[in-house]
Amino acid sequence: MRQARPYSGIFCGGVSARTGPHALPLARIKKIMKRSAGETADGGARMISGEAPVVFSKACELFVAELTRRAWAATLEGKRRTVHREDVATAVHNTDLFDFLVDVVNADTAGGDDTHDVDDVGDGALG
Repeated sequence: MRQARPYSGIFCGGVSARTGPHALPLARIKKIMKRSAGETADGGARMISGEAPVVFSKACELFVAELTRRAWAATLEGKRRTVHREDVATAVHNTDLFDFLVDVVNADTAGGDDTHDVDDVGDGALG
């Protein structure tokens, strides 16, 4: 049976780093980088070096891996084998490194919980 090889490094695809085992598509990362850079004074998109998307790809992989590890720990504390939204929220709230996500998780969790609470209260008040 064929086994997966470990990630051998950021620049395993040669000098240009355009090939290699990237989990995220580099073209998509470039597109996001250009879109988030906004418009320049001359109206064109900013230039992106060949190595920058590779570095962003690796950073995204590490970020997702760390958040997943912490969410999985929260799942195991709840004696479950399926990661839920609450586990990710717990991981974000318990880790100072993820403080920038607290508003996103609160808005996402509050939006889902508030919708159900309003429906339940509305049905009970009318019924």
